Amino acid sequence: MDYLPIFLRLADEPVLVVGGGEVAARKIELLLRAGARVTVVAPELSASLASLAAAGRLTHLAGEFQPQHLDGVRLAIAATDRHAVNAWVAHQAERRNVPVNVVDDRELSRFIMPAIVDRSPVVVAVGSSGDAPVLTRRLREQLESWLPCQLGTLAALAGKLRPLVKARLDQPGVRRRFWERFFDGPVAADVLAGRVQAAQVLAELDIEGVMRDARHGLQDTAGKAMNGDEFPGEVVLVGAGPGDPDLLTLRGLRALQNADVVLYDRLVSDQVLDLARRDAERIYVGKAAGQAHLTQEQINELLVRLALAGKRVCRLKGGDPFIFGRGGEELETLAAHGIRFEVVPGITAAAGCAAYAGIPLTHRDFAQSLTLVTGQAKADAVQDPAPDAVSPVSPGIDWAALARPNHTVVFYMGLSRMEDIVVNLCRHGAPADRAVAVIEHGTRPEQRVVTATLADLCAKVRAERITSPALLIVGEVTRLHATLRWFNAGAGGQVAQGLLASAHPSQGRLSA
Repeated sequence: MDYLPIFLRLADEPVLVVGGGEVAARKIELLLRAGARVTVVAPELSASLASLAAAGRLTHLAGEFQPQHLDGVRLAIAATDRHAVNAWVAHQAERRNVPVNVVDDRELSRFIMPAIVDRSPVVVAVGSSGDAPVLTRRLREQLESWLPCQLGTLAALAGKLRPLVKARLDQPGVRRRFWERFFDGPVAADVLAGRVQAAQVLAELDIEGVMRDARHGLQDTAGKAMNGDEFPGEVVLVGAGPGDPDLLTLRGLRALQNADVVLYDRLVSDQVLDLARRDAERIYVGKAAGQAHLTQEQINELLVRLALAGKRVCRLKGGDPFIFGRGGEELETLAAHGIRFEVVPGITAAAGCAAYAGIPLTHRDFAQSLTLVTGQAKADAVQDPAPDAVSPVSPGIDWAALARPNHTVVFYMGLSRMEDIVVNLCRHGAPADRAVAVIEHGTRPEQRVVTATLADLCAKVRAERITSPALLIVGEVTRLHATLRWFNAGAGGQVAQGLLASAHPSQGRLSA
């Protein structure tokens, strides 16, 4: 280990920075966040530092560095663009035993500045002994995405409770079990979900419970709680997005990686599912037409049973769970059983698939309104309707509103009812040349986009052998696909390859 990692308390301590440019400004920002009293020595200051000086947040000594500037300071940073000045500052700091950092010069530095993830009071510092600063920044980015934003709030609550815990729980072993329960149980879950006040009340009640159990010799109460014998588990309803794993939200990723059990449907891609913990139980609860599957009631019962067994359950749904995902029905069941739950929204298929197909759902020239419709009816459509009858795709749909111009309609799960959709739109005023698009396996590498009009849509879908999952978009915005397509060969290969060919004439083209 080339450096000893330490955390230095600088609140109200004097710190000297030599240099007034933007490099110095980045270091000063961190020092001010740590509460240091910063003095900057420089002939001139950058605009950002000048504003800080004008606001009284730092002291500016205009001029060149002098050794006496180091008298009485806790540490120093040299951040000028002149090597000789930086070396002089470092030499004088060493003579006075003042720790010094020379920016981008490890040999002259007594300490180095790590990459920092700030979830105060939790602070994570990553360093590479100055050998690979880009790598440390990459590691910091990974940690930023993994550590919950409310982690600092959780640590602050723990700090607030420490005196009470120490006073009430006098045995170290009992205190340790309380804190394990605190960070692994419902208190932490409440804080990370933003329910801080409820978490504090629960934690204070838990102190009393642990103290009572300790008096009665129930030393394993915390373990029972974490295994679900005392407290139920919880369910996090997570929208997995339309397929591309990079579209899963950070909060959804954390919920997935914290889960003991993952219940997933057929629209969740394997790449998203692979992000779950390796030891997590995975239960497929998908539904497909004409195939045996769990009913919605059975899924609801399974969620309840797992939660009551103390499991942390991630209910993973394709797209967004509250947009044609029946998430509300599942939560109603959980609420009726008093089970804790949380909802993490996802990118719905309409937004994700349209974006990957280069189809803006609204556009000033083509569509000023948008409607999302499910193409699945609760009951079967009428068979062999009369010649002048309208076959309903889903009860209660206002087909005249969907057929109006300057409007975009997105049909979810409409592939099997496409003929009915076309008939209903045309009978209610949509012209036969209204532009449409079908997106198959949207956002995934195998994505395909078929553009058509209402007149030839069904024939093209049959000819291309489009299969589910597929999204139907009706509206003139779909004509923009030809210009704005960008994703993979099916959606934008000609555009991408055209750019490559212009840069490298020998590069061949892919077929779209």
